[in-house]
Amino acid sequence: MLVQLGIFNIVSVFRDPEILVRDRPVFFPQQGAALFSMPLTGLYFGKGWLGGWKQRSFLQAVTGSNFLFPWGHCPWRGMGTFPDPEMRAFLEENTRVTSSGSLTPEIRLRLLTPTCKFWWERADLWPHSDPYWAVYWPGGQALSRYLLDNPDVARGKYVLDLGSGCGATAIAAQMSGASRILANDIDPVAAMAITLNCELNHFSPFPILTKNILNMEQDQWDLVVLGDMLYDEALADSLHVWLKKCVRTFGTQVLIGDPGRSPCSGHNIWRELHKVVEYSLPEATRQQNNGLTTSSVWDFQP
Repeated sequence: MLVQLGIFNIVSVFRDPEILVRDRPVFFPQQGAALFSMPLTGLYFGKGWLGGWKQRSFLQAVTGSNFLFPWGHCPWRGMGTFPDPEMRAFLEENTRVTSSGSLTPEIRLRLLTPTCKFWWERADLWPHSDPYWAVYWPGGQALSRYLLDNPDVARGKYVLDLGSGCGATAIAAQMSGASRILANDIDPVAAMAITLNCELNHFSPFPILTKNILNMEQDQWDLVVLGDMLYDEALADSLHVWLKKCVRTFGTQVLIGDPGRSPCSGHNIWRELHKVVEYSLPEATRQQNNGLTTSSVWDFQP
């Protein structure tokens, strides 16, 4: 449904989280909108920054070949200093530090909020790739809460945070005593945001890989965590094959955070997911997610 809402001019407000547009989910992180992950090519939703995502899907980005740093040579690996002062200044100016309204008040994050300029600006004024990292998604919140409540899950282990975004789940693993952490996100700005978020939580930045890890040789991770990524059949196919290989080759434990609103809920991967825990979402998160009330952690057992 298209409605007129002030500065956004035209935005989309979905009353049913199962509604899709042309068979693709759409994400609008303004209050009251459906929290679906990706934009739809060729559909115009208005002049507001969050109503006018660039016309490019995350699936295209994740399965593409535009890798920014070679394996083992990411400039953030093992470094305690931020690599780009200008980017640091930009992110500090255009995000807000918050620890409220989520399942993990212990973790401080730089996110885009309604108090930020670019929450209201036109999409084409944002000078970088689409900032999916700037939202603390419900699946990631559930994963992070679970690791903090159950530190033995990550303690002493080598952890991969796949599709790390803001880095909250990797930070939760660090707080829980993980021995090694690799965060993976194909957006270099996300890598910079993760670095800032590590600093906010008094950790030296852990290694961050900005290549598409699904196309790379697997490492012997003890634990792989990923959240809010089961929104597209093709991506779910790729993840299913890749995660199954992790489990069968190395005995890796795989935990998936997802609130159960997946548009590909009929995918075969769901037959191999076993619910570990379900959390009631805070009111602020519910308002930003079309009234979605819970989010869960699932154990992948192929």
